[in-house]
Amino acid sequence: MALPWLIGLSVVGIIYGALVCMVQPDMKKLVAYSSVSHLGFVMLGLFALNLQGVQGGVLQMLNHGISTGGLFFVVGMIYERRHTKAIAEFGGLIKVMPIYAALFLIIVLSSIGLPSLNGFVGEYLILVGAFQVVPVATVIAASAVILAAVYLLWMYQRVFFGKIAKEVNLGLKDLRLREVAVLAPLIALVVWMGVYPAPFLDRMEPSVARFVETMNAERTADAPAQLYVRNVSLAPPRSEPR
Repeated sequence: MALPWLIGLSVVGIIYGALVCMVQPDMKKLVAYSSVSHLGFVMLGLFALNLQGVQGGVLQMLNHGISTGGLFFVVGMIYERRHTKAIAEFGGLIKVMPIYAALFLIIVLSSIGLPSLNGFVGEYLILVGAFQVVPVATVIAASAVILAAVYLLWMYQRVFFGKIAKEVNLGLKDLRLREVAVLAPLIALVVWMGVYPAPFLDRMEPSVARFVETMNAERTADAPAQLYVRNVSLAPPRSEPR
């Protein structure tokens, strides 16, 4: 009975999180609200209650930890240099921090769900699984993929391209070896899970299949009981024979 409401809340979370991201002036807040949208996708996949949807939801939880964790890392690195996270305080950073700009872009594209990166596989499976159950809600949720590209690439463009408007940004140092070493494992996972997700999907498939089978069996068993209760409650009372 509650399943349509949960799917509806998932779609609302996906769209609401994406729209709020588009008006955020702060990089960290933008990343935080993008998590709301991404986890809405996870909910949509889990509540589809089929193999593709649940597999996509579980995989997307892993992807979210990698991509959003990476975004928080790179935002923290620029905060340590400037002690501000306001997007308006930057611009043209690619000229003074090219390594940082390149690694930042890879993590942004993984969060958007670019094919061959980790975010694509999870979102694709979620949308395929959910479309089999709630096609209209899935089409609405899929629009958030476009919105994610808008708010993340717009943020990237304002931070890294254009003129260096603030003189203090001219003295910023590019990433040190220690910082590159922190991001390297995350970027390796981003590419690995996007190009070859089979090891992750194969390991979760048995447990996901049992979960889907159990949930669908319980729903099937409950349906006649609910129908019986409804019919009994609506039936007129019988008069006792005299």
